[in-house]
Amino acid sequence: MSGTSLDGVDAVLVDFSSGQPQTLATAWLPYSVALRDQALLLQSAGNNELHAAALLANDLARLYAQAVECVLAKTNITAGQVIAIGCHGQTVRHQPNVGYSLQINNPALLAELTKITVVADFRSRDIAAGGQGAPLVPAFHAEVFSSPTLHRLILNIGGFANLTDLNPASPIRGFDCGPGNILMDAWINTIQGVQYDKGGHWASEGVISMALLEKLMSDQFFHAPPPKSCGRDDFNMSWLSQFLSGNERPEDVQATLAELTALTSAQAIRRWCGLPDEIFVCGGGVHNTMLMSRLQHHLPSCRITSTDFLGQPADWVEAVAFAWLAWRTTTGCSGNLPTVTGARGSRILGAIYPA
Repeated sequence: MSGTSLDGVDAVLVDFSSGQPQTLATAWLPYSVALRDQALLLQSAGNNELHAAALLANDLARLYAQAVECVLAKTNITAGQVIAIGCHGQTVRHQPNVGYSLQINNPALLAELTKITVVADFRSRDIAAGGQGAPLVPAFHAEVFSSPTLHRLILNIGGFANLTDLNPASPIRGFDCGPGNILMDAWINTIQGVQYDKGGHWASEGVISMALLEKLMSDQFFHAPPPKSCGRDDFNMSWLSQFLSGNERPEDVQATLAELTALTSAQAIRRWCGLPDEIFVCGGGVHNTMLMSRLQHHLPSCRITSTDFLGQPADWVEAVAFAWLAWRTTTGCSGNLPTVTGARGSRILGAIYPA
């Protein structure tokens, strides 16, 4: 899995023979500066995009292959014992309302390099069936995190924030809430030249600007009903810049962006899910102490903790989810939830590239 944060590749080796996923090994490889810059350039229109996208796909496939080697090296399992690689690819455009979501990838090259069957292009079939193509992880969340008696909610805070509502009394719901870490990462990178605000420490030095927050919250996405999804096409530095006067203290902007993620997530939960008994958070945002504190502030009656307490480490949930989706594809089972994406029905997701 390589997400919208553009920090690197998460790889997991997962065993499904017992029915529930058992993670046997994990590995993470960082993006080089050049690779990250390539991916960022493709987020918007530019010169010779088709050529640039093809080159990026090849570079990513080689990095994905290295990640596979790393994770296998931690076990006694060989490539020949692996049924498939589930490879999401790198999202550079997400436009389901006009019929596409584009993940840069070269699964044929990945299959050639690893000698393992690859399952890729998970979102297209759901979009073809009238869905948003995202989020896809709620089906996995429902499989591993549901309780027969407790109303649970899973909040994934990666580059973007999305939730899965697991209420035993109603159908499973899920949707994107808005920005997760993406704006905070972009802002600190612009001001300090680092990739992310470690632990949320810089945000905690600032003061939330209610005037700026009100402007940010005016975006129509936050008020639209689900099903809905978003991407860098919707929230990016250009989007943020239109609301800035230039007179703000940088740390105050960072604090306000953390509050934006916390508040929009909390409001989405209250408005569309009611108050759950428990909220479990996964993704990189779980390490941002200010963000987690503000989330608890807005949802004081809910127990909020990490998915670690449910047996799935927060940093690896999404990668395990795409292993699960690939497993569903290889066994001929559907991977989407129409109540989440808005698709016309259940569909088998992904394209298979044999070893």
